[in-house]
Amino acid sequence: MTAHAEFYESAADPRVQSAPLSHLSVELGHFYAPDLRQSEEFFVDHFRRIGVWYSAARTAYQNVVPKGSPRISTCILIDDYFGRLDPPPVLVHKLLTAAQKAGVEIDYVARESGCADPVPVGSDPESAETGLSPADLVKARLVADPPPGTTGARPPVGDTGWLCNGMRSPETKQEAMKPATPWSPPAENATVNHSIFADIELWKDGTDGRQWSCAMLAAVWQLLRLGMLRDNGHHIAAPQPMPADLPDSWRALPMILRVNERAAPFNAYRAMTICAPLFQPVENAVRTILQQVAVDQAVMAQVTERAGKEGLSLPDEVVNRIEYLFVDTGPVRGANPR
Repeated sequence: MTAHAEFYESAADPRVQSAPLSHLSVELGHFYAPDLRQSEEFFVDHFRRIGVWYSAARTAYQNVVPKGSPRISTCILIDDYFGRLDPPPVLVHKLLTAAQKAGVEIDYVARESGCADPVPVGSDPESAETGLSPADLVKARLVADPPPGTTGARPPVGDTGWLCNGMRSPETKQEAMKPATPWSPPAENATVNHSIFADIELWKDGTDGRQWSCAMLAAVWQLLRLGMLRDNGHHIAAPQPMPADLPDSWRALPMILRVNERAAPFNAYRAMTICAPLFQPVENAVRTILQQVAVDQAVMAQVTERAGKEGLSLPDEVVNRIEYLFVDTGPVRGANPR
């Protein structure tokens, strides 16, 4: 009898853990520390303004999804990374009560520091930590986008912590016995008639370690919502049910808390963010970052196949699966993205 053996590299194994998917994830607020100190009435007003547009989104998706029964989940993101907050029992109760008074239902509450902290693999919050944060996983998938005709002499983004969408303006300097370096404008790589150049800080390192930028964490957040992040094929940051008693520490909470037992899945084929116009610069930075992230092709194929089975067609580029509504959400005081 002849024995047959098959050899393969484990790193090439395309199997990835799947995650439940809604048709649409709607973000109803990205709240910074100064805003989170406001009264309950402040948030009632916010959710009432948002609710008009959320209702419109639900109606629109009834015409997009076959059979007119879209799975839509809602979420809010709380900035516990850059500022000090009231403890979860106080703040979560205030936000959920305000949304209820405004006639809006929140399904998931997420903490921004979870994008920067190591997370358990899979759905078990007691499992061993991976040692990598979602931000580290995204950093590892950044792909350089060198301007045409350059030599690659510019330090890579992994060394500098800065990412741009084209060629920076050269530093002008005068050296003795040499002609002055002439000024030239920055240039966008994928320009259409005129350049819109963006140069984005992803992190900075200091004595207290690495601090991720708001734009980088927001890019991670969008990839999480779209179900695009895996650690060695394992689904990360799976939502956890809300405990009967919330801890006093934000870091003691899972990254994503399911506060509505009837909620549709957190991850979704598409993501919509409803926010004030002053968030537009950071979201432009998010889109620039995502255009230079090499998403796992096995995950892409899995999600695309599942969408096809539901009669849905998705854009090839992940960044084009994100939608925005920039609208008046009231007097947002704390949204000054770093």
